[in-house]
Amino acid sequence: MPLAQTCLAQNPPEVSLDTNETLFTVLTAINACGFDEELDSSLPVRTAVRDQVAKAVEASKDGPEVAQTMCKLYHDHQQGDLSRTLAEYVSLALYLNPPPALTPKVKEADLPPDSVAVVGILPALQKFAELAGLHEIWQEQRAGYEVLTDRYHTPVAKMLFDTQVYLKLSSGGYLGRKFTVLLDPMGAPGQTNARNYGSDYYVVISPGRSAAFKMEQIRHTYLHYLLDPMALKYPEEVKRIQPLLLSVKASPMDESFKQDAALLVTECMIRAVEARMMGSGKDLEARRQQTVEDSERQGYILTGYFYGALQQFEKDPAGLRAAFEDMLTKIDVHKEQKAAAQIRFATKADPEVLHLARPAGPRLLQTATQHLSEGDPDGAQKLAQQALDEHSGDAGQALFIMAEAATMNRDMPGARKYFQQALEVANEPRVVAWSHVYLGRILDLQADREAALDHYRAALTAGATVPEAKAAAERGIQQPYEPPSQQPKEP
Repeated sequence: MPLAQTCLAQNPPEVSLDTNETLFTVLTAINACGFDEELDSSLPVRTAVRDQVAKAVEASKDGPEVAQTMCKLYHDHQQGDLSRTLAEYVSLALYLNPPPALTPKVKEADLPPDSVAVVGILPALQKFAELAGLHEIWQEQRAGYEVLTDRYHTPVAKMLFDTQVYLKLSSGGYLGRKFTVLLDPMGAPGQTNARNYGSDYYVVISPGRSAAFKMEQIRHTYLHYLLDPMALKYPEEVKRIQPLLLSVKASPMDESFKQDAALLVTECMIRAVEARMMGSGKDLEARRQQTVEDSERQGYILTGYFYGALQQFEKDPAGLRAAFEDMLTKIDVHKEQKAAAQIRFATKADPEVLHLARPAGPRLLQTATQHLSEGDPDGAQKLAQQALDEHSGDAGQALFIMAEAATMNRDMPGARKYFQQALEVANEPRVVAWSHVYLGRILDLQADREAALDHYRAALTAGATVPEAKAAAERGIQQPYEPPSQQPKEP
């Protein structure tokens, strides 16, 4: 079923505010098993849906037994900390095919680590979803969910726009990457789950009775979406900074930042940006400085350096893509080591908003995607081939990047070969759908209309959850593809 989507930027495939039936199904199921976290502060729709489900289960002859089977599995794997329980099921939901299938999009070995513990619930969840009529309940609630996206569209869009303006970044340049905010009131209003899967970034939020919205968490994840590829473009500079990792061994921040200089650099930059964007009000500079100091005491020791660099950046016309390399180059490692030695680290750190599901392989592919967006197909192809050779990251995505690179190089035989190979191994709906679309276009250009139509039709099925690919396939079925130079403007 098509998702309800509200676009927040001029390039709809990249940035969106969505609702999602799969997420609704999974969260509703755990509610039926007793996930009551923050129920009193949730929107009334959460209680209404729970009541509907309870009545449907009670009215079915097999309902209580099916629910009991699923809920036993839920309780057997329930974490003592309910926020961790919710996080596991959010991760699982983001990696499932839409109902009624509710099957993993990838092999179990490729699932995010925090979802593996609960993947065994799926057969029981599938039966429960059908018996309780969760699809029909979702359809009934769709109008209310769309009201939520309408309510939050303007403030979220403004925050994203203001962030881009501050960094002097255009809305383009993120080919093949997505940033999605998902709203679902069936979760706990006080909790935010942000995820990075390959080149896609998600923030899952459950609006509650309070008017407060998790805007800071959304912006933090959006900054990762914008900035994560930048440090990866300068491996030599990042390697030069690596000795600083020794200075943060005793800090309380997450271990990933103590082992990867690129992650540390990016997180420090993000925290510096957040401090600079704190806004206005009394004692603003003092509050900013306190934020920087708190960040450094948690282990993010370059926050102060980037805070100062951003003050100069604000005065110059160049955007961050142009300025970032110079910022890295000017880091005085010895000076920062001496400063870090004087820091008295805190006993604990703020929990990191964004969970990196599989950091190693996808970073190669993220960098490859960035090379594509900057018009460097040869660099993109080299990195994608490296990911394939090292068996790191998603093979389907790597082959898709190689196909796009071949297309940019006007190598149609190579593009056709890589798109076909991507289809042989890909599980990600976006890769499958767009591979079919592009193969259809290639075949149209080669005057093989029947074969092109086969691929467009396949893209319609594969693109059920990828509206842009589905629309492109529908256009391909209506009329043969023509390159943009031969048509006024592609819709």
